Amino acid sequence: MYILGISCFYHDAAAALVKDGQLLAAVSEERFTRKKHDPSFPKNAINYCLEYAGIKLKDLNYVGFYEKPFLKFDRLLQTYLNTAPKGLFSFLEAIPIWLKEKLWIKNIIKQELNWEKEIIFPTHHYAHAASAFLVSPFKKAAIITMDGVGEWETTTWGWGENNNIQLKKAIHFPHSLGLLYSAFTYYCGFKVNSGEYKLMGLAPNGKPKYVKKIYDNLIDIKEDGSFALNMDYFTYEYGLKMIGKKFETLFKAPPLPPEQLPHPQFYCDVAASIQKVTEEVILKIVKHAYQETKIDYLCLAGGVALNCVANGRIIRETPFKDIYIQPAAGDAGGAVGTAYYIYNTLLGKKRNFIMNHAYFGPAYTSQEIKRFLNKKRIVYKEFKDDKVLWKTLADLLNKQKIIGFFNGRMEWGPRALGGRSILADARNPKMKDILNAKIKHREPFRPFAPSVMEDKLQMYFDLKKPTPFMLLVAPVKALKTKIPAVTHVDNSARIQSVNEKQNPRYYNLIKEFYKLTGCPVIVNTSFNIRGEPIVCNPEDAYNCFMGTGMDYLVLENFLIDKKEMKITEEHLKFKDKFEPD
Repeated sequence: MYILGISCFYHDAAAALVKDGQLLAAVSEERFTRKKHDPSFPKNAINYCLEYAGIKLKDLNYVGFYEKPFLKFDRLLQTYLNTAPKGLFSFLEAIPIWLKEKLWIKNIIKQELNWEKEIIFPTHHYAHAASAFLVSPFKKAAIITMDGVGEWETTTWGWGENNNIQLKKAIHFPHSLGLLYSAFTYYCGFKVNSGEYKLMGLAPNGKPKYVKKIYDNLIDIKEDGSFALNMDYFTYEYGLKMIGKKFETLFKAPPLPPEQLPHPQFYCDVAASIQKVTEEVILKIVKHAYQETKIDYLCLAGGVALNCVANGRIIRETPFKDIYIQPAAGDAGGAVGTAYYIYNTLLGKKRNFIMNHAYFGPAYTSQEIKRFLNKKRIVYKEFKDDKVLWKTLADLLNKQKIIGFFNGRMEWGPRALGGRSILADARNPKMKDILNAKIKHREPFRPFAPSVMEDKLQMYFDLKKPTPFMLLVAPVKALKTKIPAVTHVDNSARIQSVNEKQNPRYYNLIKEFYKLTGCPVIVNTSFNIRGEPIVCNPEDAYNCFMGTGMDYLVLENFLIDKKEMKITEEHLKFKDKFEPD
C-alpha cells in the first residue's frame, strides 16, 4: 500500500511517500527548484518520491493534503469581515490567489497527478500532531502543536495512544504564539516565515529588558498556558504587515530595516525579551499538558517546535521523561503527518515505523557523481577505502580546512545533519567568524552547531538524551574552551548527536577526528549560503563550493581540492560574494 502526503501553497511545500507504514521518501520542493521556502505544488518532490519507490502515479492507493482549504478560506473571509474596512488592500491581494488557486487544491491535485480517487484532508494541526506522534517511539504520549495558524487553530494540546490522536483543547486565530514571534522577527529586521531562527540566534546577544512591557501590553497569559494577544498592536489579522504604529510607539523605535548590520543593542534586547516570553508561555502550556494527561512522554510539532532553546528548557524544567520532535516540525512535516494519519488512524493500521533518522531525500551513486565530475572536467581524487578518506578528512579539519560534505541521502527538514553539511574544527576560536564571513555570507552574530559522537555527548554538553535532529539547545560544560566555534555567547549550543547506526559514514569521520585530536566534536553547518536552500545534487554542491571560501569538497568518495580549481562563468552568481584567501 502506497500513500502520498502533500503540503504546499503557503510555505515549505513538500511530499512524503509511505509504503505499508514505512516512510520511503520525504523532501521539500525548494531543494529542487532552488527557491527557498518554495510554496508551489511539489511536483519535483512528488516525482522524486515515486522514482525512489520505483512506482508510477497509478500505483498510489491514497493521496492526502495537509489541511482543509475551505475551512481556511472561511477563516480568511470571517476575519476580513470582522475587521472591515481596514483589511481592504490585503483582501484585494489575497482573494484572487485563493479564487484562482488555493480553493481548488482538490482539482489541482487531481489534474497534476491524474488522480480520480478521493483526496483526504485532515486538519492542519491534526497533520502536525500525526507527524510527531505516529512516527515517535512512544505508544502513548501527550501532544502539543504550536505554529502561526492552520485553519483556525494556532495551538492545540491533547494526547495519542497507539494509532489514535485526541486533540482536546485549542487556541484560535488571531491569538498565536507563532505569529507573536513572527511579529518580533519582522520588527528586528528579519523576514517572516524564514527569519525566526535568526531572531532566536540574536536573542542571547541581548538582555530581556522588555519582558514586563510585553506582558503588560501585548499578551495575557493564564497559568494553564492559554493566552490572548492584544490585537490593538498587531495588523497581521487584516493588513500586509505584522505590526502597526501602536507597536512602534510602545517600543519607541521603528522596525529595523531588513539586512541592516550590525544589530543595534536595543533590537538584541527586544529579541532576548520575546524569546524569554515565548519560552515561558511554552513551559506553561507543557506543564499544564502534563498535569492534565499524567503521561510521561511528549510529542511536539508545528513551527514553534523548532525553537530549540525552548525545547532544551522543556527537557530540563518539566516533568516529562522524554520528548520527541521530528526533524521537519514545520509545515513541510504536514506531508508526513497526512500520510501517517491515513495509514494509522483512518485505516487503523498498526504503527510499525519510528523516525529515528532524517535521511529521506535524494542520494547519488558513485557512477552518477563520476559522470558529473568528468563532464565538467573537474580534478578529483577517488578513495576506494572509506577509512583512508576519513583519516584524510580528519587531518584536513585538524589543519583548519573547511570541507563541504556531500554524503548519502539528503536530510528531511531544515537542519543539515551530515548529509549536506559544511564541516570545520570546533576548537578554533576564529572559526565562527571565518565561516560567517567567507562561507555563509551571513550575519556575524549567527552561531554554529556542533556534531558530537553520541557516546561522548555528556563529556561536553549538559544533556542526558540524544538529539539526532539538532532540535535541542543545552549548556556547554566546563570544557567549552576547547570548542569555542560552537559555543554561543550564553554558553549554550544547538547540538546534533551522531551514532554509528543512524549515519555510519559521518560518525566514523568524527571518530577519526577524535582519534587524531582527542576532540569528538566538529562544526556542522548547512551546505548553502544565505538565501539559498541546502544543496541537493552534486552540481548544487560544486557551485556552492566554488562560490565560497571552502577549501575542499567531498562528493561521497571523491575529494576536490579548491587549489586545483578556478572560478568560471558558471559561478558568476556567487562571484561578488567570493572572497579568496
